[in-house]
Amino acid sequence: MAFGFVVERFGLFLHMLAPQTPQHLERGISFWVGLGFILLGSLMAVLAVIQYRRVLRTLKPVEIPDGYWVNMAALSTLLLAVLGMVLSAYLTMGLK
Repeated sequence: MAFGFVVERFGLFLHMLAPQTPQHLERGISFWVGLGFILLGSLMAVLAVIQYRRVLRTLKPVEIPDGYWVNMAALSTLLLAVLGMVLSAYLTMGLK
């Protein structure tokens, strides 16, 4: 996701450096590639949580270390996925 954001913002940076007259900001290929990376990262985070939960169900309670928060990784990863989707929506709606 971070790589996608960097790619998307680099396109904006290049647009700002271009010696042109002020005009409407157009979405170039870097915007769409960056947005794709952000969305792909969000999707992979959700899929990782699904896989983690499946593997966790195969473990016996004795195999899980005492004090291990089994839901912390899933919750933080889902939060990251939601933030990636919010970032995608913001970037998409921010450039009209």
